[in-house]
Amino acid sequence: MPGSRISDILVQKGRPAKTEGRNVNMPLETGSTMVFDTMAEFEAARDARYQSGTIYYGRYGNRAVHALEEALCALDGAEGCVLTSSGVAAITCTLMALARSGDHLLVADNIYGNTRTFCETLLSGQGVEVTFFDPMASADVAGLFRPNTRALMFEAPGSGTFEVPDIPAVAAACKAAGVASVIDATWPTPIFCRPLALGVDVVVASGSKYLSGHSDAMIGTITGNGDILQAVRKTVMTVGDKPGGQEVLLSLRGLRTLKMRMEHVDRAGRDIARWLGAQDRTLRVLHPAFESCPGHAFWRRDFTGASGLFGVLFRETSDAAVTRFVDGLDHFGIGVSWGGYESLVLPVTPTRTASRWDVDARLVRFNVGFDDLDTLKDELAAAMPLLEP
Repeated sequence: MPGSRISDILVQKGRPAKTEGRNVNMPLETGSTMVFDTMAEFEAARDARYQSGTIYYGRYGNRAVHALEEALCALDGAEGCVLTSSGVAAITCTLMALARSGDHLLVADNIYGNTRTFCETLLSGQGVEVTFFDPMASADVAGLFRPNTRALMFEAPGSGTFEVPDIPAVAAACKAAGVASVIDATWPTPIFCRPLALGVDVVVASGSKYLSGHSDAMIGTITGNGDILQAVRKTVMTVGDKPGGQEVLLSLRGLRTLKMRMEHVDRAGRDIARWLGAQDRTLRVLHPAFESCPGHAFWRRDFTGASGLFGVLFRETSDAAVTRFVDGLDHFGIGVSWGGYESLVLPVTPTRTASRWDVDARLVRFNVGFDDLDTLKDELAAAMPLLEP
């Protein structure tokens, strides 16, 4: 999709129907019961309740929900979209739809922590066998497939450690074996990567991050095509998960400025990452746009930009020193999540069960927001001595 088209989609899709004197934005819609004039109309809506755009009952969506779904389909190049109450709900509902008792699921070893927890506890407890694999295995994942392997879940880039997998190779291996591929593409957003065009079956994302963009909404998104997406949609509706009306409107608002915000954090994130990379205490910068990051070549091939989230490995320091360093920062708030206007910092301890993580350094994750870059650099420079063990 040419860059100019993205802007058109962000501005034009998901708007109210064209009528005289219409609102620029979708109005807030609340409600549970939708009423019909005839039984024929009611039964038609009931029979089509799993189809996007159907007005049947509040849990299945309303006009604002369908407007956001329409826009996200256009951005991702998808046939269908389902919204959930959070990114975690998007992930868990998708995996529940694709893997049942007796099935086998493959999950990248650098997956988001809550995804790992869900797989190791609730999903495994329901009789699904979960195998974690090296996130850089690429086409070699084919050697891990079993007759009962139903799906593969991975992330681009990896959570916390930012490895970039060979997305087309993984997707092709899955397709050849009849295994559904699911990717968490929260980090790049559709502005910088469109995994469906690379062969992936389902894309999940936390819209709480860059989509809504202001750290004031919780929402998840699922996009995909055909029967796989329809199975996911039915699961979401069956478990009764849905976003609130206010969250949908905040996400529609965030959608309008998504491209310009992503372009800003791309530039700002690289600037701060370069500055940190030049510091004596830095062992390595884990930023997909940097050659020091595993999978950089795949990022350069498959992505058109980078978000403002990255990691830095600090050498010859200690946990206590990292705590002092983080506490010494003011414009970088300490908090989970990311993707809002604020800059954030958080120490990270990677969890690995299928691949090695034996780097002798402390990992700190940075999210660069809209703060003045010189202010951030001055603050980081003042805090650097605190990393002395």
